Amino acid sequence: MEEEIVSNDHALRLDHQLCFAIYACSRELTKLYRPFLEEIGITYPQYLVLLVLWEQGETTMKELGKRLYLDSGTLTPMLKRMEENGLVQRLRSPEDERVVRVVLTEQGKKIKQKAQCIPEEIVKRVGLSNQEWSELLMLLRSLLVRLSDEQHSSWSN
Repeated sequence: MEEEIVSNDHALRLDHQLCFAIYACSRELTKLYRPFLEEIGITYPQYLVLLVLWEQGETTMKELGKRLYLDSGTLTPMLKRMEENGLVQRLRSPEDERVVRVVLTEQGKKIKQKAQCIPEEIVKRVGLSNQEWSELLMLLRSLLVRLSDEQHSSWSN
């Protein structure tokens, strides 16, 4: 009986929580990005939006939210600020007024050139080998898929 209590106490240690390790790593990684992003006048969440738009050219608000795992309550004010800063434009679809398309402005396209060095600099500063980086990324993507599948399956139950 006492062994079980010790085991449960052990499981409740902060340093044994996967969620905390991922959370802390995320915060520290975001800090690494900050000086590069401040230099080009954007925040980390705005950088993520721009990454999607540089990749796709344009997208809908719904697709952007899905891709970034953000709800419209978070995405709408961020896109409004990005629009005010001249980085993106939000346009209502002529076919369906409920659909909002998000497109890059010329300024949003130009920032891409300034951001080109960021991924390489982050990889250098993290200090992982290319193989370690690839393995970690693959493992985290796999975890994300499993967690997303789990959430969707729990919604349908």
